[in-house]
Amino acid sequence: MEEKQLLIVSKNEKLIQRITAGVSEQFEVSAEKSIHTAFNISLKLLPNIIFFDKSSYIRLSDFRNIKNFKSNHFLAKTILLVYCSKEDEFFLKRRSSEVIDGFIPKYLEEQELIDRILQIAGAHSSKVNYWHECFMGLFNLIEKPIILLEQDSILAMNDSFKKTFRVKCCKDLNLTDFVNHENKAKVKTSLRNFARGKHLKATTNTTLLVNENKQRNAKVSFSKLSRELTDQFVMFIDFTGEETIVTSRVGSDSSQMEKCFGESEAVDYSFTKREVEIIKLLCKGYKTKEISKTLFISPKTIEKHRSNIIKRTNSETILESIIFAINNKLIDYPVS
Repeated sequence: MEEKQLLIVSKNEKLIQRITAGVSEQFEVSAEKSIHTAFNISLKLLPNIIFFDKSSYIRLSDFRNIKNFKSNHFLAKTILLVYCSKEDEFFLKRRSSEVIDGFIPKYLEEQELIDRILQIAGAHSSKVNYWHECFMGLFNLIEKPIILLEQDSILAMNDSFKKTFRVKCCKDLNLTDFVNHENKAKVKTSLRNFARGKHLKATTNTTLLVNENKQRNAKVSFSKLSRELTDQFVMFIDFTGEETIVTSRVGSDSSQMEKCFGESEAVDYSFTKREVEIIKLLCKGYKTKEISKTLFISPKTIEKHRSNIIKRTNSETILESIIFAINNKLIDYPVS
């Protein structure tokens, strides 16, 4: 079993020696005087506990960046302990209470200090799933929208999901908030059954609400990270409808999900006659000036039409809008 890591951030050599001697059976101990360097070390060690000795540092401003120690996904599970006076505890609670897991009074005797560290560490210990942790570490690096679900509730969303669906946080959000389906209870029940069932994956096509009343067709894939996590799974979203994230060669399928989500139908998109003309010319590789000459309209008007096309399909670029229009057969693609 991998030994637990304790990182002590302190300038007090005697304190470091006392703590090291007291917890050496449970932790491999590292120490650093510089808070800045300690952050870099923590990224390498991914310690179970970081013990900050505030009494070694005169200014509270030295701790203004303590939130950085929770910025990395793997460090988010690290326990942050601060050893300080009651006065410093008062100010640090006002500034950084959301990231500090425990305060240890400066006046404690040596054995009391050791016991308090071990007590807090034990209270925060939890069973870690290796694959779950590895996946979450890569969460925001994946370009496709992804969410981590516990049944219907959204536990986490990656940056791509936030950008696409125009949301900032997942608090009080459910997947059914993004599903255009009259019977949301049925969707919720299906998600619950999938989470608790024997199937490890499911892939289907559906329509998702991306912003207010705007909808987009998508291929969605659900996958469990482990059989041990009976209620949690991930959902991958692909708007091109071409890629299946979860392949048929891995795990088992749930046709129940396909039946439930497949009943949802896409909104009836349509473009104006002028927009269709512009899209067809863009497909042929025409530039704005060339379209202007062909259709006898100004470049400004063309840019306005392009902007409307992008907004209507809730896309980021005109190329994405064109792909969306072709995939959904909203225009007759000019075959040459």
